[in-house]
Amino acid sequence: MKRALAAERLTARETLDALTDPGSFTELPAPARTSRPDGPLGWAGYDASRARAAGRTGEDESVVCGTARVGGREAVLVSFEFGFLGGSLGERTGDRLEAAYAHAREHRLPLVSLIATGGSRMQEGMLALTQLQRVARQSVLTRAAGLPQIAVLRDPTTGGGWATLGAGADVVLALPGAQVGFAGSRVRPADADPAAYTADGQYAAGHVDAVVPRAELPGVLGGWLRLLAGAAVPGGAAGGPVEPPAALAAAEPAATGWEAVLRARDPRRPRAEAYLDAYFDLRLPLSGDRAGGTDPGMLCGFGLRGGRTVAYAAQCGTATLAAGYRTAARVIRLADRLGIPVLTLVDTPGAANDAAAERAGAGAAIADTFAAVAGARVPVTTLLIGEGGSGGALALAAPGNTWVTPDSYFSVIAPELAAAILKRPQEEAPATADQLRLRPQDLVDLGVARGIVTPAD
Repeated sequence: MKRALAAERLTARETLDALTDPGSFTELPAPARTSRPDGPLGWAGYDASRARAAGRTGEDESVVCGTARVGGREAVLVSFEFGFLGGSLGERTGDRLEAAYAHAREHRLPLVSLIATGGSRMQEGMLALTQLQRVARQSVLTRAAGLPQIAVLRDPTTGGGWATLGAGADVVLALPGAQVGFAGSRVRPADADPAAYTADGQYAAGHVDAVVPRAELPGVLGGWLRLLAGAAVPGGAAGGPVEPPAALAAAEPAATGWEAVLRARDPRRPRAEAYLDAYFDLRLPLSGDRAGGTDPGMLCGFGLRGGRTVAYAAQCGTATLAAGYRTAARVIRLADRLGIPVLTLVDTPGAANDAAAERAGAGAAIADTFAAVAGARVPVTTLLIGEGGSGGALALAAPGNTWVTPDSYFSVIAPELAAAILKRPQEEAPATADQLRLRPQDLVDLGVARGIVTPAD
């Protein structure tokens, strides 16, 4: 029976035992390296420190690497042993990490890092620090091979381990209460907010996709491997586009433009979460733009639809923040790299346009989302499920493969704002809505949308 992940700071092998299918772990052979007395710097007592660490942990290095199944899916796993010199990275650590990445590419397996490290090993000086360059290179090669990388942040995940294996992964999961940050507890400023250096703090700042309770981690990790490992296809070969979701309300399109606007603004109208729940058999979220921001009005992640993995980015009817656009672009590019088709749900009155949005780089974020959609080699399918407000909505829409629901509209600008720009009284907003030809059937006639989806039978 698996040992639960409730205990703090499990060893490398205890962590592997708790996460992997019983009896499936096979350790990779350690690459040979000629030993030098007290390491490359001749640091007095370094050999003795290593010997004591080996005696305490039963390991001869700070990582254990091998292959195993998680939820029935094969992967390469790298598990850090914090008890071995604080899980620090040295030359031998770099050798093992490089070999693990190479094995993943050779056998086309995802790579999962179970991180618990204090950073680079001081006793090896700059040669230890340069191992981060080796790890970065291996990560880039594995990314180019179209293979997913998943990180699990244990306690602690600091220094170069966080800045390479952790933050550089495609999916970043963290255990509650884990210390996570580039600066370790002994080197950060004395007046620093300790909450910023936690898994929850990093999640709130958009740097971690999910904080997962220990008991749930095997299932969540297995779910991610199910979604990403079998779907990874080099070169963006995703097959055909996915079908758009069925409409969840309003069987008949609106008679007038203003009626279409009112339907789309109805607070009782189905929103993105309802569409995603109805569409997917399984879905797991990704959160954050990796640049310090999150947007609760943009739902992103991957899901299973009829056994096929699909990425999604869905607006929730709110003004979309710069962080939301950056998160969507991140997910679309990840899906493109892994050969996974994309579904986008458009529903926003427009991009956030206050001073905070401008300072956050709204224009650049929207431009990047346009670029991510335009550059995708995988098929992108879009469904307009509510308001389609100007460029803030269009950025997420697939050219030539956008569909609309009967309770939606798409417009170059909101009718009220159009009336104001044209110096018309606000009472003329409904008439202006008709002139804008923003109804679902108008969008089909204009060639903006392929068709109007109907409710499922």
